[in-house]
Amino acid sequence: MLELPNPFGGEAGVIRLHEPQDCDQEAIVDRILSGLYDKPFVIEDDGARCLYFTRAFIQSEMRLADPLALEFAYTRKMMAFLLFLPEPREILMLGLGGGSLAKYCHRHLPAARITVVEVDPHVIAFREQFLVPPDDARFRVREGEAAGYVAQCQERPDVVLIDAFDRDGVAPTLCTREFYQDLRALLPKKGLVVANLVGPKAERIAHLEMLRTVFDGNVILLPIADDGNYVAFAFRDPAFEPRWRWMEGEARAMRARFGLDFPRFAATLERSRKLGYLRREMHAPEVRTRRL
Repeated sequence: MLELPNPFGGEAGVIRLHEPQDCDQEAIVDRILSGLYDKPFVIEDDGARCLYFTRAFIQSEMRLADPLALEFAYTRKMMAFLLFLPEPREILMLGLGGGSLAKYCHRHLPAARITVVEVDPHVIAFREQFLVPPDDARFRVREGEAAGYVAQCQERPDVVLIDAFDRDGVAPTLCTREFYQDLRALLPKKGLVVANLVGPKAERIAHLEMLRTVFDGNVILLPIADDGNYVAFAFRDPAFEPRWRWMEGEARAMRARFGLDFPRFAATLERSRKLGYLRREMHAPEVRTRRL
């Protein structure tokens, strides 16, 4: 691994790249600064280690003082799936990034078997930088294209977490109804899909329409005001309705156990369902993210 001073003007720290020590370092730096560098890279500065595909967006962040923390609001809200499925036995994650969700689930859900699928070998090569656990009997990272993996998957995950992006956005193979149909077919009756949606409104709406159609309309949508993302929860059982009163009481115990604001998650999910936020968002003009 190549480590150089951070080349971005006015910034401290270092940049790390998967390049040989005898490479043309000046040319590499020029490509990074121009946005033409086509591999992920890591910048470490001020106690944080961040993964980038391009300098425009942070893909993942890890604070060195608390490497298991979920730094981004959308990752914390994705974990709200535990309100619907408190004891998952099998978790499939599509997209590794810096491994924030993978590390969190590995630490806090010791009874779950976790499989992470990542298409980019250069992302996987940074796993030690982000303290992603080594593969063992209950945790594994697999290199592969997500849609192809799902189409041939033999396991029956209780929950599928989708957070799969590259420098150009969502892979085209994940933007099809067939992909979501294959996902639904994987799930047991009580299973669900949790998807991080980001990007232009037209792309978000296209994904939401596929989710809504494939999952018979049983989808709850949360806006993430802090990050500009949306998180969608799609349920395999079209008749499933959350036990809101039970969730309200259980959320307090979950906050103590997991260190996340589950009472707020539960309240926001209930408001989204009852206010029909999914329907409103699909028909609303492009505006700044609204809080629920």
